[in-house]
Amino acid sequence: MTTVAARAAWSAVVRAGQTLTLTDLKGNQAVDFLVYDALDTAVRYSAPDTIQAQGGIFLTTGSVLLSNEHTPLMTVVADEVGRHDTVGGACSKESNTLRYGHHTWSQHACVDNFLAEGARYGLGKRDLVSNVNWYMNVPVEQDGTLGIVDGLSSPGLRVTLRAERDVLVLVSNCPQINNPCNGFEPTPVELTVAGGA
Repeated sequence: MTTVAARAAWSAVVRAGQTLTLTDLKGNQAVDFLVYDALDTAVRYSAPDTIQAQGGIFLTTGSVLLSNEHTPLMTVVADEVGRHDTVGGACSKESNTLRYGHHTWSQHACVDNFLAEGARYGLGKRDLVSNVNWYMNVPVEQDGTLGIVDGLSSPGLRVTLRAERDVLVLVSNCPQINNPCNGFEPTPVELTVAGGA
């Protein structure tokens, strides 16, 4: 069990058959998430494959995170929230500046976390793909635009994934303070790897 501080990054290899549980300790905290085959990081999470296979853009119990080779990486085996985002992406200095103004350029962002954590495994910018946003509420509005609104989570709610092969997981405990995805105040989350041999 590891507590990941507000705005911080985390990574681990989760072995086939093990579970990874994310717990939103304070509620309303978005957790950005990438997953790669631990033995071949060219095989990585694919939002288009995952969305196409399940016929929808939200993840919940039973959703399978598929790779760019259309093979399973992880499966959501328990979900106390009910809906998680696949299309909102990760905040970056560039997107913050575009959306919220140049004064946000110096703010730490999820892309910074992914790059720093991924570098430990030889991953760089070209290895970043569209990510999952656990707990983040990104509804599709009537006109087709995406909203970023208050999260659906409450303190203590969990989502659990089972690794379908050995996977490398990168997490950014989202530092965003310019929209309500974290209630404008990022908080810690807890990550627990369990099971396996």
